[in-house]
Amino acid sequence: MIKYKKARLILENGQEFEGFSFGSETATSGEIVFNTAMTGYPESLSDPSYKGQILVLTYPSIGNYGVPGKESEDQMLKNFESDNIHINALIISDYSEKHHHWNASGSLADWLKSENIPALFGIDTRMLTKIIREKGSMLAKIVFDEDIDFVDPNKLNLVDLVSTKEKIVYGNGKHKILLIDCGVKSNIIRYLLKYDTTVVRVPWDYDFSQEEYDGLFISNGPGDPTMCSPTIKNLKTAINEDKPMFGICLGHQLIALASGAKTYKLKFGHRSHNQPVLQYGSNNAYLSSQNHGFAVENESITGDWEIFFVNLNDGSNEGLKHKKKAIFTTQFHPEASSGPTDTAFLFEDFINSVKQFKNDKNFDFSQRNHKKQTAYPLGEKLGEEIKSVLILGSGALKIGEAGEFDYSGSQALKALKEEGIKTILINPNIATVQTSEEFADEIYFLPVTPYFVEKIIQKEKPDGVMLAFGGQTALNCGVELFSNGIFEKYNLKVLGTPVSAIMETEDRERFAEKLHSINIDTPKSIAVTSVNDAMTAAKTIGFPLIVRAAFTLGGQGSGFCDNEDELEKLCSKAFSYSKQILVEESLKGWKEVEYEVVRDRFDNCITVCNMENFDPLGIHTGESIVIAPSQTLSNREYHKLRRLSIEIVRSIGIVGECNVQYALDPHSEDYRVIEVNARLSRSSALASKATGYPLAFVAAKLGLGYGLHQLKNSVTKTTTAFFEPALDYMVCKIPRWDLKKFIGVSSEIGSSMKSVGEIMAIGRSFEEVIQKGLRMIGLGMHGFLGNKEYEVKDIENELSKPTDKRIFVIAEAFRQGWTVQEIFDKTKIDIWFLEKLKNIQDTFEELSSLKNISDLKSDLLLKSKKQGFSDFQLARIFFDNETFGQDDTEILKIRDLRKKMN
Repeated sequence: MIKYKKARLILENGQEFEGFSFGSETATSGEIVFNTAMTGYPESLSDPSYKGQILVLTYPSIGNYGVPGKESEDQMLKNFESDNIHINALIISDYSEKHHHWNASGSLADWLKSENIPALFGIDTRMLTKIIREKGSMLAKIVFDEDIDFVDPNKLNLVDLVSTKEKIVYGNGKHKILLIDCGVKSNIIRYLLKYDTTVVRVPWDYDFSQEEYDGLFISNGPGDPTMCSPTIKNLKTAINEDKPMFGICLGHQLIALASGAKTYKLKFGHRSHNQPVLQYGSNNAYLSSQNHGFAVENESITGDWEIFFVNLNDGSNEGLKHKKKAIFTTQFHPEASSGPTDTAFLFEDFINSVKQFKNDKNFDFSQRNHKKQTAYPLGEKLGEEIKSVLILGSGALKIGEAGEFDYSGSQALKALKEEGIKTILINPNIATVQTSEEFADEIYFLPVTPYFVEKIIQKEKPDGVMLAFGGQTALNCGVELFSNGIFEKYNLKVLGTPVSAIMETEDRERFAEKLHSINIDTPKSIAVTSVNDAMTAAKTIGFPLIVRAAFTLGGQGSGFCDNEDELEKLCSKAFSYSKQILVEESLKGWKEVEYEVVRDRFDNCITVCNMENFDPLGIHTGESIVIAPSQTLSNREYHKLRRLSIEIVRSIGIVGECNVQYALDPHSEDYRVIEVNARLSRSSALASKATGYPLAFVAAKLGLGYGLHQLKNSVTKTTTAFFEPALDYMVCKIPRWDLKKFIGVSSEIGSSMKSVGEIMAIGRSFEEVIQKGLRMIGLGMHGFLGNKEYEVKDIENELSKPTDKRIFVIAEAFRQGWTVQEIFDKTKIDIWFLEKLKNIQDTFEELSSLKNISDLKSDLLLKSKKQGFSDFQLARIFFDNETFGQDDTEILKIRDLRKKMN
């Protein structure tokens, strides 16, 4: 077990934090800033814009996927944004000592030590971030044995420290791009090289007045833009020459200063992956990656210059452009890395400007459109003709269709009521919140079937109908009504996602064809309508296989099969649920990841939450322990799947909320899209609870024709609903089963759903949330360990076959001396998760080795509490009673501390 040395983080205002060193044991000072990104620490640490800064990462668990190798591509390190780490120090909450990822070549700690960068974990980063938000960016220092002075990096010319000292040429393309390096990120060069260019990288103060080039690019970089006077002087000359020009971040500020505008220092800067920006004067909104401490004054942009983008949260400037020339800038990072690539099309815009100017020096750039062009269907503007809306409720409670749809329907009714719209609800279940008197104006306790729905339409004559808030029952009913021409007959508008889009996601064959048309990978699959056809399909694809039924919920009728006998039995079962089934290749053992995507009628998209299953593919997501956000995905994987989710949702034409499920190869970036739910689901309800983002409420508003950027964040009341929550905590969902109530029901779990509910635990580490969650599921357990004796007859067999209690089998396996690798070989649960469970086992053994409570030191107690050990678990170790006595808490100086979610 590694022993970490303690060190102190001291702020300029005198506040101190004690943590543990996992980097170089070197004292340092700098400006302390925070970044709220949940992925991408290798990219952030190697970003030259962080020069001179002590970086606080607000997401609590860092180092999960290690650090990739230093392979080169196009004269640059393939996996980093420069050749070195540029931060002065790193501050985090929890360090993953044991990382795991197919692309990792080493640990974060080893990388930091190799570059002499100090780093601390065990710091309360939430409290630290609140201090920076309230007081603003300030100086800080990390101290080990001897004190050092504060050093202000803003007094240094940081750009000079990170800029190249010589000319470097990349590529050999048709279009020569002169790149002014103020601290350029490598991904900027990578993007430019995609478009048949030769990129010539020159120092920040290089006099390029005699240089021949087709387009000028000014990069990002650190520090105060006013310190780059030689660059500003050169840019003033370049602007007069009319050639295309593109500036990013610091480059944006330098062009602004050259144009006569002014800059100012932000209170604590914008450093995150979820900054919402709006193309000025349009309805085009984008999520952007940002890292800057200075901004351009909107009021100072005059003459031939105009605002290009604005920040939707605080109204600050996010870009400017020339009214007549091909010159434009962005404060945000279209190249991302790390972060979303929603605005990467601006690089293509720049190169197109270069081509146009080369062909015609008099080309009129005043009418250019920078919106990313799509061929995707947009929603219609509904105006004020919607006075009353019919909502199809979920009906009777059943597995896969329970409280989550009561939640979503209730939220939708609230949203409509806020708009003054009359609401009509059909739901036969009186034991729901949404059927309470105050929610809907008219309630019909009738079955959600086409016959009864048509009768209500005849009587109430609603203007619109919403299908996405009642689960699969409501969706299937809506599809049948649409197909039978009932909506058209009564001139009833379907609000939100069109029925044609719903039918594409529900029909397995059409769904696969749709995704293939936009180059999205799906499992090899064949849709069939008979057992004989299924047998033929199996010969084409090969065993093992999974069978899925169309138009069903909770994975009904689905399952895995290894031979023809199993396939025949499974098909007979599946055809009892649906007329169509899908026979597809088995991806058992791959990771399962989900994204909750929202799209408005203006084609603006966000992914509110992503989730990762603890169990590998093969277990229905409703049966699996689920962690939000994902823990084992790198920035490339996370944002690749995010980008694909948005492409899928756009191509289908979703308006509202949608769930996209993936299988991800644990040994590469290979993926398959498993399913798309064009409705609110159990995962949607979990995502809403986990993030605080009211998905159903917002989806209902979008169905009425609003844009995301036109709605307010219901938590802050001031910022926009067009944002992706950046969590500084993690959430664990654990299913609840009542299998003992049913005689003869197998305890094995798989691709169809048996769970009847779920719990959600919130915490700052995986160990904490898994222990909290296991206490809540009502099995009489008190956490991962410290429970009553759990009898396991055959560990090897019970690890191999997933059951509702397999996690306790893992605990018993650790107790009996099984290694992480041995458990992985049987379960295929990602090694990172198993290592975290092993941490709990190691701490349990460390606690158990103590003879009495007086031997329990504060560091070990704090570690055990951070890992989710309850007082009861600790009492079971030291005493025979259930709780600590008052004397014990006084000995240990324990006091309660509670964290408030935003």
